[in-house]
Amino acid sequence: QVQLVESGGGLVQPGGSLRLSCVISGSNIRFSAMGWYRQPPGKQRELVARISSGLSTYYTESVKGRFTISRDNAKNTVYLQMNSLKPEDTAVYYCNYIPTRETWGQGTQVTVSS
Repeated sequence: QVQLVESGGGLVQPGGSLRLSCVISGSNIRFSAMGWYRQPPGKQRELVARISSGLSTYYTESVKGRFTISRDNAKNTVYLQMNSLKPEDTAVYYCNYIPTRETWGQGTQVTVSS
């Protein structure tokens, strides 16, 4: 059974940085596209960034130039480097496959506030 475990969130001031990690078990991600998603308070979950098996990337407009998605297939792990964080980045962040699988992890809370 696939399990996704996100970590690395926390409370950070505007302009700060965080690096999120997502460790996947139960399935090899090597040939899969992977994505980071977020769900702000009171809003629907949205795709933030994705990375293909061939390392091509996509970012939603609001995070372009600030976030970087990467992957380490040997560790079955996907990362999200987040720089220049803004209050509107506050959300629970999740990783999943693209297209998404039924199983979601618990997410990791990112709060950007002074």
